[in-house]
Amino acid sequence: MRILVTGATGYIGKRIIPLLLDQGHTVVCAVRGKLRTEKAYSDEENLHVVEADFLKPDTLQNIPKDIDTAYYLIHSMSNSVDKFHKLEEECALNFKKYIETTNVKQVIYLSGITNDTKLSKHLLSRKNVEDTLKSNVYALTVFKAGIIVGSGSASFEIIRDLVEKLPIMIAPKWLNTKTQPIGVRDVLAFLTKGLGKQELYNTSHDIFGPEIMTYKQMLLQFADIRKLKRHIFTVPVMTPKLSSYWLYFVTSTSYKLASSLVNSMGIEIIEEKSNINQFLEIKPMTYKQAVKFAFVKIEGNEIVSSWKDAFISSRNKKRVSTKYLKVPKFGCFKDIKERRVKDENRTLEKIWAIGGENGWYYGTTLWKIRGYLDKLVGGIGLRRGRTNKTDIKTGDALDFWRVLLADKEQKRLILFAEMKLPGEAWLEFQVAKGKVYQRATFRPRGLWGRLYWYSVLPFHGFIFNGMINKLANA
Repeated sequence: MRILVTGATGYIGKRIIPLLLDQGHTVVCAVRGKLRTEKAYSDEENLHVVEADFLKPDTLQNIPKDIDTAYYLIHSMSNSVDKFHKLEEECALNFKKYIETTNVKQVIYLSGITNDTKLSKHLLSRKNVEDTLKSNVYALTVFKAGIIVGSGSASFEIIRDLVEKLPIMIAPKWLNTKTQPIGVRDVLAFLTKGLGKQELYNTSHDIFGPEIMTYKQMLLQFADIRKLKRHIFTVPVMTPKLSSYWLYFVTSTSYKLASSLVNSMGIEIIEEKSNINQFLEIKPMTYKQAVKFAFVKIEGNEIVSSWKDAFISSRNKKRVSTKYLKVPKFGCFKDIKERRVKDENRTLEKIWAIGGENGWYYGTTLWKIRGYLDKLVGGIGLRRGRTNKTDIKTGDALDFWRVLLADKEQKRLILFAEMKLPGEAWLEFQVAKGKVYQRATFRPRGLWGRLYWYSVLPFHGFIFNGMINKLANA
């Protein structure tokens, strides 16, 4: 088949594309910016990347008409609570209008469980998208999942942070809410095996793991797998806002995501039984099996996708785009350094491994303090780390930076700051002609921006000198 995948740079999108290619399909990836797609895609004969923004209907003309099936995997909680419901509906409506003009016979949509009579704004939006996507021109197949367990998923990483950081937890009462977690491998199995099945046209199915568990049980089982002794006490006095701040300060999640999750976690997500498992011949794994599989990927440094690389992981209201790729020259403060290198390839590898667990090579304590201060004022701090320890791609999150460009052929890396700043900041590395170049650029916003630059200048001199020396001597 010729298949359209929307949300191709997202958590599920990145994982389903290789599976579809392995099955012999031709895949068309719809993305807002080609820079964020995998470099390997350019070598795939049966994969085509088109730029399309479903909030801009005129860009959808780039999507070819000769498509058999489309996956609707567009989902975002990164906008304000008041706006994301409207924007998700607008995306779905624009998608529907255009897809109805193509040859598409089936649209497959991954949604959330919406069986409870009282739904959060997030789940209500998911249900509204489903209603919007229904059509008389093509058939809609809906798979509804609850908590998805897999390396890099938001729920997995939050549970991991809580379990590995806190021996004793004083937790909100919603930890006693029941849910039915499902492994990401099983979610992908449902999405791919439902492809082209006419029996599933215009149907909706809950997909779920074999166990009904509370969030508290999930935390304790996770701790058991990690061989950690943990004690959890729930209290009824923690408000949703306090719960959100609790998740925000303890885990790597952003406040926006924490708030959306808290609102959803108070609602039981128990799936309606059906014969979908038998029909598609899928036997979902247990929660413990899903966690163990996730750690195989983590320990092998093989995480395919992570929620941290999505824009929701930042509190920055501006969506970083290609317009920031051209580092400004005027009206900016700059710190430019260069050193002759011992080995260009070793220096480049060290640049490509910068940040996360590997650190910033010099002044580690100062980097940590800066991250803590950023988090204290509502920023993201250093908690996101990096998805892969040795490789980095355009669009990835890197501590409190966003990767604008990662081009190994040009030997160039450009980072854009997503920390709280009175201005905009870039950090660029390049290796050329036996030298490494390190350029820090700051475009201040008003008087506060200028005062900020001069206040951190002494620390920059110490940190940036040390960092480039380490890179040059790799």
